[in-house]
Amino acid sequence: MPLGKNTLKLEGKQMDALKIGFIGLGNMGAPMAANLAKAGCAVTGFDTAVSAAEGVTMAASAAEAARDADVVITMLPNGDILRRVADDVLPAMQQGALLLDCSTVDVESARAVAEQAKGGGQLFVDAPVSGGIGGAAGGTLTFMAGGTEQAFAKAQPLFDIMGQKAVHCGDAGAGQAAKICNNMILGATMIATCEAFALADKLGLDRQKMFDVVSTSSGYSWSMNAYCPAPGVGPASPADNDYTPGFAAELMVKDLGLSQQAAEAVDADTPMGALAHRLYRQFVQDEDGLGKDFSAMLPRFSERGRSD
Repeated sequence: MPLGKNTLKLEGKQMDALKIGFIGLGNMGAPMAANLAKAGCAVTGFDTAVSAAEGVTMAASAAEAARDADVVITMLPNGDILRRVADDVLPAMQQGALLLDCSTVDVESARAVAEQAKGGGQLFVDAPVSGGIGGAAGGTLTFMAGGTEQAFAKAQPLFDIMGQKAVHCGDAGAGQAAKICNNMILGATMIATCEAFALADKLGLDRQKMFDVVSTSSGYSWSMNAYCPAPGVGPASPADNDYTPGFAAELMVKDLGLSQQAAEAVDADTPMGALAHRLYRQFVQDEDGLGKDFSAMLPRFSERGRSD
């Protein structure tokens, strides 16, 4: 449970004295920044496509948003953009300030920016998130963090506002490593769950009965129990809203691609991850998956036969 703003301090500062620059105010960044503003932080934001966010004072550039900030938070699409933004904001940041990157990017980009920040006397934490848009809005995200103990401790009060859990996974890049390994499991298990429902349909097994059995036996998984891809079965999920994205299929393509990039770099054998990446990429690029939730693999499998 996030603590109240009067309880939280960062290096002796009350939240209402804390200056935060927030770069990247999209579907995830905007509600995260809004929660920080609601907690009393003075949040200055910048985004190339967004002109306003609740409780956020907008700046004309990333460097302007970062100037004199105690903490700069980034939520960006990929590692190349993170590196470019770091080039802009780190020279504008004071020594001892924290750059907290909540994007999901490649491990090498996270480590490169960490070294760049260290060279300028700043702290860096890579802290990708799990929990989706709902978690960002509700302040219930989970953060997987990489960086020094000092940097993680400085970020902790902000994690307490924006989320419900933060795990310090190790040195710089460890947060990204944890995120891509987690999402490789998620992508593969969602495909298996969708395949199983499609098979159950063709065998004449009622979907609710399928859920009742699997959700309480050895097929138990987050994809089945918390995010069931079958409409009207289990807790409410994007399947009950025509697969409007909670986590878009194209974002799963991105994360699975990062997992395979990392696997290639360290010579790891990940055949299930590679197959999941190929299937999701096909779903998004060649079928009708673009703009749908990643659980929309269920109707995709339901419509196909073994020879398709």
